[in-house]
Amino acid sequence: MRTTSRRICQALLLGSMASLAGIANTAPDAPPPAPAKTPFTIGMSQCNLGEPWRVQMNADVKAAAERQPELKVVFKDAQNDTLRQRAHVEEFVGAGVNLIIISPKEAQPLTEPVAKAMKAGIPVIVLDRAVLGDQYTCFIGADNRKIGKAAGEWVVKKFGGKGKVVELKGLMTSTPGQDRNAGFREGIAGSGLEILFEADMKWLEPDARKEMESALARFDKIDVVYAHNDPGAHGAYLAAKAAGREKEICFVGIDALPQEGVAYVAQGLLSATFQYPTGGAEAIDTAMKILKGETVPKKIVLGSRVFTRDNLVKGGDLIN
Repeated sequence: MRTTSRRICQALLLGSMASLAGIANTAPDAPPPAPAKTPFTIGMSQCNLGEPWRVQMNADVKAAAERQPELKVVFKDAQNDTLRQRAHVEEFVGAGVNLIIISPKEAQPLTEPVAKAMKAGIPVIVLDRAVLGDQYTCFIGADNRKIGKAAGEWVVKKFGGKGKVVELKGLMTSTPGQDRNAGFREGIAGSGLEILFEADMKWLEPDARKEMESALARFDKIDVVYAHNDPGAHGAYLAAKAAGREKEICFVGIDALPQEGVAYVAQGLLSATFQYPTGGAEAIDTAMKILKGETVPKKIVLGSRVFTRDNLVKGGDLIN
């Protein structure tokens, strides 16, 4: 009899607990956890990391990406090798990344792999240097021709339209090199400025120094060096200093990184540097819009400024 009573009590107790559990399950509680955000993977192919400006571009991309918790960026360095960079794009396509950012070494050789990525359904942001045609999602960069023209006009004004010029070009198979050259020639057109020496220093300071040594050996009078980037201008300055001629020459560069070109102007090594923004932050901002299904412009043109000793305090002057 006692055993039977005990069993009845146990059954009633279990029933009560089940009822309470049912009430607890239907009672208000903490909200369910939010579904995890879909992770996105971006493949970033940089043409080289031998230029401080490109190191800064990667740093800007990384900093902007770190503000997006659902974003992962895989960085690759082509080490100034076009074939290696083509392989990067193919690897990213094979891995099925959500988006590709590429800063091409050269326009023509990278056009085909970028187009193939697009055909595979992977959006592509072309950063800094363009490819041929329009088979990409968005191009981001400053107007190199406009910057080159502004540099030419600045030199014309500074020298009263007369003088002997050395032009140290960036890689002339790249669109920035071509545009910075064409823009500068447009800026000095009709003046008395004479380009007496020109050479392709491939964006590299050691090459620029070597080419400047050749110019100094050939010409007794050089008024200004226009280099397509600040490392080139700095290399030319070092060559001139070694020859004891740096004080008689004006050095002009492009990029205007705070720790590089702007610092050279502040130290009196360069007379002017023209800003070429990296576009790293803008690339990530645009990538996030694309990945979320938003429409973005085909081309985003970044602004530029010129820095001289006279305007450093106010942060340079805008180029119109």
